Amino acid sequence: MKALRVMAQVAAGVALTGFLASAPWATAKAADPDSCRVVRMSDPGWTDITATNAVAGILLKALGYEQKVETIAVPITFQGLKTGQIDVFLGNWMPAQSHLAGPLLENKDADLVRANLENAKFTLAVPKYVADGGVKSFADLAKFPDKFERKIYGIDPGAPANQNIDRMIAAKAFGLGDWTLVPSSEQGMLAQVTRKARRDDWIVFLAWEPHPMNEKFDIAYLDGGDEYFGANYGGTTINTLSRKGYAGQCPNAGKLFGQLAFTTEMENAIMEGIEGKKQDATVAATEYLTANPQVITAWLDGVTTRAGEPALPAVKQALKLN
Repeated sequence: MKALRVMAQVAAGVALTGFLASAPWATAKAADPDSCRVVRMSDPGWTDITATNAVAGILLKALGYEQKVETIAVPITFQGLKTGQIDVFLGNWMPAQSHLAGPLLENKDADLVRANLENAKFTLAVPKYVADGGVKSFADLAKFPDKFERKIYGIDPGAPANQNIDRMIAAKAFGLGDWTLVPSSEQGMLAQVTRKARRDDWIVFLAWEPHPMNEKFDIAYLDGGDEYFGANYGGTTINTLSRKGYAGQCPNAGKLFGQLAFTTEMENAIMEGIEGKKQDATVAATEYLTANPQVITAWLDGVTTRAGEPALPAVKQALKLN
């Protein structure tokens, strides 16, 4: 009898184990290893990348990951990708960053994940009243050296766009050999544009779209800078890069970043929240996603939480869309 009881208990245990294994809640399997829990990203201090990082951060948190964003310059970001200290970078503006990204990708020191925004632009610009005064191209700048004080206002020191301007000045292109690049932060540069515009003073500066500056200022992008910024007024594609092998080591997070893409309208709306309403980036991004939940579905196709559960319900719950 004792032997029969033992056999019955074993059989019951096997049955219970089988039931638990076949139960719906037991089918979830960790999507990524613990080494993938923290996703290290970079922000050069640009509002557009602050906005897209915020979107990624909301998704990652809802899926059980932790986002860690380092505010560092672009050259340091590329070095971080090469050494494996940065996992993902959403701000590879091309062709402006070609001289940095090209060797990195050619040597397979980092991976090109995807283009996350098409039809952006990035080149020199002036306020419209300056364009009306006769400056419509790069070649027109040297006609008015005193009005511009022979200065071109750029962004953070070491930024690829600044390096392009330095190359242009060194080559004495467009008669600008005795001009000076004034590097600054994005916010510092735009503060200078604001001060100049109040007095209708002349200024030439780096401008790009998407960005709220296109709404705040009446901007005229300059023609003729193809050699330094690319055709079509610096027509730009923004890519997502990752450290080498990231998608293979963290396939679930890698799939998310492989599907994460933006639009100019989306980025402008989130940046307006950051710049215009002075909102925290996460608040601005949450407001946009809550008002436009349809964008989330394609991003999460085939993606799960880190614990292996379906991603879409988890994100909707985090955004209180259920």
